[in-house]
Amino acid sequence: MNYEQRLIAGCKRGESWAQKELYEKYAAAMMSLCIRYTADREQAKDVVQDGFIKIFTKISQFQSKGSLSGWIRQIFVNTALEHLSKKDLNSSSFLLENISESDEYFDNQYFESISEDDLLECISELPIRIRTVFNMYAIEGFSHAEIADKLGIKEGSSRVHFSKARKLLQESVLNLLRK
Repeated sequence: MNYEQRLIAGCKRGESWAQKELYEKYAAAMMSLCIRYTADREQAKDVVQDGFIKIFTKISQFQSKGSLSGWIRQIFVNTALEHLSKKDLNSSSFLLENISESDEYFDNQYFESISEDDLLECISELPIRIRTVFNMYAIEGFSHAEIADKLGIKEGSSRVHFSKARKLLQESVLNLLRK
């Protein structure tokens, strides 16, 4: 039995050493994920806490049919989405009237010119719905159909939100480069 299998088995038995080690192994990465969705450290802390509670209560459902890290990440994405829906994600005040569905060309060299922290800051400033779609598509790898299903929106709306996120990020990055 390898280390990860022992860790999972210990968590399934409710052993505190295993829960502590699992938390220590994944907390920083899950905090980063949660900050990307909530754009607020305090809210992200709440989501991290809720996510680990779910991990520890649902660990018996983990069947080792895939990676533990992938399973944990999926729980945290879902927990972040639940948190956002409680914060009224669906009543975003952002209007989509003047946005085209076409994906505008953006030279990725601009993104290479700024730091990761600056880019994360630009992402955190996006309106909540747009930020959520951007995170799910560009970072988590969900398809627009999956995003539409999870958020209860049309697939075309997901594409429009992603396109708008790219445009707003482009503007933010260009503003940073001008400074």
